[in-house]
Amino acid sequence: MMGGRHVLMRNGVPLHGPAIRCRVAPSLQQKDTMLTERVDFPGPHGKLSAKLDLPDGPPRAYGVFAHCFTCSKDVLAANRICHGLAERGVAMLRFDFAGLGASAGDFADTNFSSNVDDLLAAADFLRARFEAPRLLVGHSMGGTAVLAAAARIPESKAVVTIASPSDPHYVVDKLLSEHLDTLAQLGEARVKLAGRDFQMRQQFVDDAAQHGLAERIAGLGRALMVMHAPGDDTVDIANGQRIFELAQYPKSFVSLDGMDHLVTGREDAAQVAAMIAAWSARHIDAA
Repeated sequence: MMGGRHVLMRNGVPLHGPAIRCRVAPSLQQKDTMLTERVDFPGPHGKLSAKLDLPDGPPRAYGVFAHCFTCSKDVLAANRICHGLAERGVAMLRFDFAGLGASAGDFADTNFSSNVDDLLAAADFLRARFEAPRLLVGHSMGGTAVLAAAARIPESKAVVTIASPSDPHYVVDKLLSEHLDTLAQLGEARVKLAGRDFQMRQQFVDDAAQHGLAERIAGLGRALMVMHAPGDDTVDIANGQRIFELAQYPKSFVSLDGMDHLVTGREDAAQVAAMIAAWSARHIDAA
């Protein structure tokens, strides 16, 4: 312990948790290797499972990555983008939202509010164990949650959304529309999302309706980069445009030409990581 925080060590000196030495794809590499540490921390619904991607040297800053709706911390975009940022000096914590991946909780009990609470728990973990996050990155619905949570993470300086809805109710309108009658009548329904079956409850719909983000985006008070693909057929680019229009400067809009919603191309993820690192440097390094 040093100054109340755990110090990460290498070269034969034990880390405070199990670690995985990873070789990163050449397109992501700045150095030959990077370090990924498995960690967990308490959340509102129990243990949240996470991985901390670390640079090969002292981090310039710490950040949190929030994954897409019904995804996990190990989805390709989360894995590759966080690796790319770590290779550029930013330690990134990516975690499974409650009820997903290896985290505790029942997905049917979760909603947008619980996702925001999980994000705040991730920031609390970094603040207590290492250093509070200055960079917040969210993919799809994870980006929407980041927009809602940023003001409650006072140390955050830069926010990035990737293919994100401008409002959480977009998920209800886009993915749950054919189930709304069943949800209203029975209180729950079995819904197929991204090829998997999930139990959804009316409380998810009710919670989404309570979160109008326009004022929060307008009063974000942090540098913002909105990244969205013109051809995104899951969350149309009008969402990214609305986020950008609502936000105050400093802000940037990046068109992810030719990329899909999940940023599945390896070179695509490397490009996204490089752009985030270059753009965020002046904001997180000056903190």
